[in-house]
Amino acid sequence: MKTLAVVALINDIPEKHLCRGQVGTVMEILAPGVVEVEFSDLDGNPYAMCAIPESNLMELHHMPDAMVA
Repeated sequence: MKTLAVVALINDIPEKHLCRGQVGTVMEILAPGVVEVEFSDLDGNPYAMCAIPESNLMELHHMPDAMVA
């Protein structure tokens, strides 16, 4: 994953009060396979930021040509 990628959780993270499907933005690559994700409301106000394994995230795409064959 790259910085500023839009992602969604594929599993709950109860200790951070985050649930499957919540959308965030990758802010930083922390280590191989681990990224820092910021979660914000629709007004852009952040409500959570945490390190998440890439295996717990799905990258979202807005353009059909972004699909990997």
